[in-house]
Amino acid sequence: MHHLVDGNGRPLVTLVGPGQAGDAPMFPHLMRHLAIRRAGRGRTRTRPDRVRGDKAYSSRAIRGHLRDRGITAVIPEPADQVGHRKRRGSRGGRPPAFDAVDYRGRNVVERRFNLLKQWRGVATRYDKLAIVYRSAVVLHAVIIWTKTLSDTP
Repeated sequence: MHHLVDGNGRPLVTLVGPGQAGDAPMFPHLMRHLAIRRAGRGRTRTRPDRVRGDKAYSSRAIRGHLRDRGITAVIPEPADQVGHRKRRGSRGGRPPAFDAVDYRGRNVVERRFNLLKQWRGVATRYDKLAIVYRSAVVLHAVIIWTKTLSDTP
């Protein structure tokens, strides 16, 4: 299960991938599905201001994709990549920019996943079909957005 969420933890894009696949191969698919309608007129927004990700998203391909689209990457560099870069010396290049204060906002994503895992069907993955599992994840997203957009307490 892969999410793109806004700054308040509300899901914007939800995809379900194979369980044994990593996070990084799903990132381009998540970004391709991102479309946020503007209030009033105008094209949908497909480029966020920044992307906060964990160390699993620290690949050259993802950083290049974000750089090409003008999106700020707030992704820490894993220790093995730091070692490889330092081993290459001056040919290793500069370390990627990282804002530790901005990275603190990434806990919003983790808290959203923890709330989602409170649902027994999602946490235990009883569903055999991916479409049924995805429907539970989408239903959770609808409930989150309904609570946010509701005018009653």
